[in-house]
Amino acid sequence: MNYNFLTIEGNIGAGKTTLATLLSKYYNSRLVLEEFAENPFLPKFYKNPRQFAFPLELFFMAERYKQMKDLIQQKDLFQSLTISDYLFTKSLLFAKITLPEDEFRLYQRLFDIINQQLVQPDLLIYLHSPISRLQENIKKRNRYYEQNIEDQYLFSIQETYTHYIKQYNIKTLIIDASNADFLGNEKHFKAVVDALEKTYEKGQHYLTLP
Repeated sequence: MNYNFLTIEGNIGAGKTTLATLLSKYYNSRLVLEEFAENPFLPKFYKNPRQFAFPLELFFMAERYKQMKDLIQQKDLFQSLTISDYLFTKSLLFAKITLPEDEFRLYQRLFDIINQQLVQPDLLIYLHSPISRLQENIKKRNRYYEQNIEDQYLFSIQETYTHYIKQYNIKTLIIDASNADFLGNEKHFKAVVDALEKTYEKGQHYLTLP
């Protein structure tokens, strides 16, 4: 393993937590999972996005910052690799979609101050799935507040991630997760592990699962 800090990202329902958990077990690494269920504004946001977008995104950013700051301070001598199922910049990307311009400018000022203090991942693994597959996964995991997410919202998230990765030329392994089954198909998981044995230059690299 050539990396100390891996981050798994993707749209809602892409399988980030599943893959991060499997990889952490395989590599015996430290695992950092987003505590989205703790956000009291999430159900309210899906019912009334305009009213609750700002407190939702502010709460997420504060919680993610706390987790990442603790990560820096708690160095584990027995676990040199850390795997996270979210990118801190996710806060800014989602806020760009959900907030009106004036609120987003304020949010971005806060984000820029905080982001300077955090460690960035050595490699971003991005799971790309079509909207139809995302909706299938969302229905399957059956979180009540997610059941009415619109295709357009998922499409906006997809576009925002893609633009960010390309604009800043992030070192990214983009996995076509259209038919991914990391839990049930050993070949899919092994393909990811094999890919992580390689060293990548800055930019986008692509993996098609067998």
